[in-house]
Amino acid sequence: MYRQFSKEVINKLKYYVYIYSDPETEEIFYVGKGIGNRVFSHLTDSEDSEKTLYIKRIMDRGQEPKIEILTHGLEDEHTALKVEAAIIDLIGKDRLTNRVRGWQSGVFGRVEVNQLISHYEREQVDIDVPVILIRLNRLFRYDMTDIELYDATRGVWRIGLDREKVEYAFAVFDGIVHEVYEVIAWFQAGSTFNTRGSLEDEPNRWEFVGQRAEETLRSKYIGKSVEHYLPRNAQNPIKYVNIKED
Repeated sequence: MYRQFSKEVINKLKYYVYIYSDPETEEIFYVGKGIGNRVFSHLTDSEDSEKTLYIKRIMDRGQEPKIEILTHGLEDEHTALKVEAAIIDLIGKDRLTNRVRGWQSGVFGRVEVNQLISHYEREQVDIDVPVILIRLNRLFRYDMTDIELYDATRGVWRIGLDREKVEYAFAVFDGIVHEVYEVIAWFQAGSTFNTRGSLEDEPNRWEFVGQRAEETLRSKYIGKSVEHYLPRNAQNPIKYVNIKED
């Protein structure tokens, strides 16, 4: 197997996106982007990661991983990053050894057409019910299952007693409402079952149990922008709206 490109090949390749697969099963296990000889660097990588362990298992069989350039001739790194993110979203991160999803996948990754329209049209909506807006900028992805979105929205949060005044919780990403939940009750974080793994009880953090709101509310708010309620550059992911002061 070649372990490096010549200068002539490097000049022709420019930025590129590549894949690693198992030579026996043809299963793709890693997607990357690079320039120069980046594609070969994983063969001598000594870090303790799922990717390097996968490569080691192949080499222990007396084989080498199959390496393919998926696309090349890309003029800049940002383009390569977007292509890499699209391939990761298409295959599914759970089927790869990549540690993270692709660059800015939350914004530029795989998305349904109606969600894309909502993202760019950004039709504002005024909220007339007592709600808590919960921003999921780190946790959100467009291909989340219903239960993944619910568990990401409901906890765990560092919030005070005003939580008891809300009737609904909005799952918000990039200023757009993606789901509306009716809040039934709040519990200490980690005390109710969730799909995100076991959490230790945290006395200063809370999670709610709820259900999808009635369809009239969902159709009114989902896909609409509430960014006018959210202070720019605010660190707190929580924002109350229409909560009466004591």
